[in-house]
Amino acid sequence: MHLRIDAVDLPGRTFPAPADKPFSTYDDVHVAVQRRDRPAELLDPRPGDAASATWTLECTAEATPDGVVVTGPYVQHRMGLRFVYLSWGTVDAAGVFTMFRRAKLMLDSVPEDVLVAAASNGLLVGRLGLTDANGGPLCARVDPPHITWTAESVV
Repeated sequence: MHLRIDAVDLPGRTFPAPADKPFSTYDDVHVAVQRRDRPAELLDPRPGDAASATWTLECTAEATPDGVVVTGPYVQHRMGLRFVYLSWGTVDAAGVFTMFRRAKLMLDSVPEDVLVAAASNGLLVGRLGLTDANGGPLCARVDPPHITWTAESVV
């Protein structure tokens, strides 16, 4: 199975830093999918001012007595919950990504019928906007209605 993340409404490349930081803005902001247990290993960083961003992840969907369980190199598994991290960071002149915030796309909140259909059809799609209510990067736990999950056929 594949998991595709379709993101729109990115917040931009610059925005104010919190007052407790020694700098006033985050500059050259990018977002990427973080590999499981490897925060420095990022899939396809996209600039924060892109019109949209799409990532496609290879996954395995396994039917268990408790429902369909999704695993893969980019699927995190903490405290019994499965999710995908979108990591926000700045990129310096040398191209080094420094994370400052993450969003958790919660796979445990995918409706069971959608997950079953995605496992059968081959593709689970999560669609979301990446700007929060304050105009900054979306972070923390992301569940419906902030993300819409659908099952689609692999083309």
